[in-house]
Amino acid sequence: MKVISFTTDFGAGSRGNGVLTAVALKIAPDAHVIHFADVESFNIKSGARLLEGVVYCPVGYHVCVVDPGVGTKRRAITINTKRGDYLVGPDNGVLLPASEFLGGIKKVAEITNQKYMLMPVSPIFHGRDVFMPVAAHLANGVAIEELGKELKSSELVAAPYKNAEIKNGKIECEIIHINKFGSLFINVLGKTMGTFASLGDVINIKDKNKKISLAYKRTFGEVERGKPIILNDDFGRVEIAINQGSFTDRFKIKMGDKIILSKAQK
Repeated sequence: MKVISFTTDFGAGSRGNGVLTAVALKIAPDAHVIHFADVESFNIKSGARLLEGVVYCPVGYHVCVVDPGVGTKRRAITINTKRGDYLVGPDNGVLLPASEFLGGIKKVAEITNQKYMLMPVSPIFHGRDVFMPVAAHLANGVAIEELGKELKSSELVAAPYKNAEIKNGKIECEIIHINKFGSLFINVLGKTMGTFASLGDVINIKDKNKKISLAYKRTFGEVERGKPIILNDDFGRVEIAINQGSFTDRFKIKMGDKIILSKAQK
């Protein structure tokens, strides 16, 4: 089964999402096309975090169109991952965290071969004219070497965040996504959190203005309604939330804010 997914910041119901599906099926009519996720407009960090979830898809061809630099000198790229997937999108860092979840980078190519684009290429819709056609051609068996010159992973624009690590008993991290419930997601892997603390521990989070204490629990209902909680999320990272409430509304912590995690003294 050929699986092509796409993640965009076009918005639910956008004609652009429908056009991407149509382009994929026109080139690769036997593909199964998944509209994987919608991203907040222009938000490369959130796009990268949401794209990590394609690890739950079958091995396939995953397009990401969160591309505020469309039509500029930024490169169009394809990443072949060690799991076997292909990530297609702009060279703005949005693809890199997902590549780690998919086993790491095996090969990267800059997309320059017009044979695999829709011509003429619109300077403002590379999702339709470059990224999705390339994904569909790859699904049809075109080799990544046909797309353009090989790039070193070190040449790519850096990811919008790195995985935070434990240092001196603390984790310095940042908010990389906020969902519709007002819950925060941080650049800390669940396995790192499991090394840092045990379920039941009280975790202090501190930003430049405040310090908040919350319980490290397994699931939301293990604290009372309206109480804050920190837990491993459902996609391999760490979530900070309020049981049936909005953490960001109550505590005014926003996307991109830096916070420090530490364990409360028992």
